[in-house]
Amino acid sequence: MLTILTNIVAFILAISVLVAVHEYGHFIVGRWCGMKVLRFSIGFGKPIWTYIGKKDNTEFCISAIPLGGYVKFLGERYDNDDPIDPADEGRAFNHRPIWNRILVLLAGPFFNFLFAFFVYWLIAMQGMPTIRPVIGPVEDGSYAQQAGLRADEILVAVGDRAATDWGVASLAIVEEIVANGQVPLHVETIDGERRMVSIDVGDDRKRLTEPEHLYTGLGFSRGQPLAIAEQVVPGQPAEIAGLLDGDRITRINDTEVVTFRDLVEVVSALPNQTAAFTFLRDGRSRTLRVDVAGVATADGEVGRVGIGANYSRIYGPIYGPIDAIGQSYDQTIQMTVSTVNLLGNMVVGNVSIKNISGPISIATYVGASARTGLVYLLQIMALISISLGVLNLLPIPVLDGGQILYNAIEALKGSPLSEKAQMLGQQFGMVALLLLMSFAFYNDIARFVN
Repeated sequence: MLTILTNIVAFILAISVLVAVHEYGHFIVGRWCGMKVLRFSIGFGKPIWTYIGKKDNTEFCISAIPLGGYVKFLGERYDNDDPIDPADEGRAFNHRPIWNRILVLLAGPFFNFLFAFFVYWLIAMQGMPTIRPVIGPVEDGSYAQQAGLRADEILVAVGDRAATDWGVASLAIVEEIVANGQVPLHVETIDGERRMVSIDVGDDRKRLTEPEHLYTGLGFSRGQPLAIAEQVVPGQPAEIAGLLDGDRITRINDTEVVTFRDLVEVVSALPNQTAAFTFLRDGRSRTLRVDVAGVATADGEVGRVGIGANYSRIYGPIYGPIDAIGQSYDQTIQMTVSTVNLLGNMVVGNVSIKNISGPISIATYVGASARTGLVYLLQIMALISISLGVLNLLPIPVLDGGQILYNAIEALKGSPLSEKAQMLGQQFGMVALLLLMSFAFYNDIARFVN
């Protein structure tokens, strides 16, 4: 029950922030273009809190249904109920030049992209804690097994994209599958050697793009963290013996060690003993003798060497404020292009529409990220913000992209579309959105049932 409540609260807060960012883009650019704003609302329905601004008496509202928001300008098309005061002549939305209107419509999605850019900039300056992508068990007869992939190898890159974590790796794998049915994986073996395997899925591409089918369909799972000294504690036996951060332990005495769990189990059984640690550093195998300390616990004395049991590691350098700008820009562009590509491939049928997520799935992802930590929550919010920006630019009449299209047609023909044409467009847009929402809710329910 507490998890569900956390998901709901985190979802409402995250969506409210992203909606506020989007609508603020419309609002501030509208004001810059000389338009009068009547209302700025976070949420739909009846306002539950209202503040009247000093400029133009704009109503700033928080409304009862927290699943969207809007900015209402004076004289917007389809709104003829507000008489225009002579003092406001020329400040109505539809009285401003077409390029002003298009700029205001573009501002909402642009601010969504700007939000993602800002989040990635913050993350670049502190580093993103991630879990090393490790190949788990490989199923016999699977695509992965036929390609020669082996368990306990570290996934280094997918194609030309570095696999810094499973999220990046998963997106890159899907894109490679959709592109040509081939998945080139660069892996590091347990001996520290680099090699490449290419998984060929042939015509089985669409099935593998379904949620939860990617790795089971390819025939391997995500493995346990390896026995890598991510954090060697100063002054403890491992550090005194000469182990360094990043050393990959492969054997303790005569016992092979692969995962961090193996390392803990073996060391725990050796309190107050000297053990030979064999490890890889810079691709070379070395051995050091470590005096394992004994630590009293409720279950008796256990061995400890001072290697941090933190499976996470910051990949890549931590950037300064200026250098982080380039990293943030690249990340924003990459995620935007990936979103557009996946959406386009859903339209043409190359990617399963089961990937469309509704509020239940999104709330689950946001809640899980919130429980993991602020950085993870911001990261998922950046991704959702990019998705909102892309979706709002689609040429569907009820969205910003559709309104931009209307204004572009008006600029070309010298006059607005007829009321009948506009209403037909609105009806088409509503049907399209209802279909999209239906798919999203169906997918959510199917995932919940399964």
